[in-house]
Amino acid sequence: MKDLPARRLLLVHAHPDDESINNGATMALYAAAGAQVTLVTCTLGEEGEVIPPALAHLASDREDRLGPHRVGELAAAMKELGVTDHRFLGGPGRFRDSGMMGLAQNRREGAFWNTPVDAAAPHLVEVIRSVRPQVLVTYDPDGGYGHPDHIQAHRVAMRAAELAAETAFRRDLGDAHAIAKIYWNRVPRSVAEEGFARLRTASGTDFPGIATVDDIPGVVDDSGITAEIDGTAYTERKAAAMRAHATQIAVDGPFFALSNELGQPIFATEYYQLAQGEPGAPAGEREHDLFAGVSA
Repeated sequence: MKDLPARRLLLVHAHPDDESINNGATMALYAAAGAQVTLVTCTLGEEGEVIPPALAHLASDREDRLGPHRVGELAAAMKELGVTDHRFLGGPGRFRDSGMMGLAQNRREGAFWNTPVDAAAPHLVEVIRSVRPQVLVTYDPDGGYGHPDHIQAHRVAMRAAELAAETAFRRDLGDAHAIAKIYWNRVPRSVAEEGFARLRTASGTDFPGIATVDDIPGVVDDSGITAEIDGTAYTERKAAAMRAHATQIAVDGPFFALSNELGQPIFATEYYQLAQGEPGAPAGEREHDLFAGVSA
């Protein structure tokens, strides 16, 4: 595999826009540094709520053309981040957005949530064995906030990492590969609280309301954070990528809102919890590079 870049990062997300909100600065930073950054998105986000009134006709309860539109938004976002390798799990439209937990869409045929993990995981195994990442980033077991597609993305990512390392599993998908480090997306509670404090004192924002810390996926006590990536140099790229997801995100300076119109801070430094692998920092200290301690 001598033709592969020395550092290879794989991110697994549920819908277009999740990657830019959670990891946009991290992705831009590593892409700019010459690392191979691969994004796998599990659905097209067909069930998302549409913010711009002029595009409301795309929604699933009207023309049901939001998914293809979001493919274009994702491509535009990746261009802003400098990421050239972005894929949909099993190909575009293989798995459909399942909607929020408890909705009838959860049980729809072809819905990601309604797909057995071991039926979806081989599609990701093939990607893992092809790009051979040392680092994988995905959600925690709750998917950050309980969305069924986020929970399923976690399950599929963790299972695929396990299967990809098994030499006897599906040799037709490529040579076995073990991922050195797996991280879950996190936000330290103190950072979230500080971000909302800034938002409450900001002037000129157009949001009719402000979200709460509990609305942010993956918030944990500061002690649960094992890595922080300072992406302040890529703040504008992250914001531009978020703006590219115009059906889902409204950006106003250093803040943004989803379809609920409740303002949230944009985090330029992004945080992670090491779930598997050896830490690259002494006990009690945070890593500042997801590849810390990883050999090529």
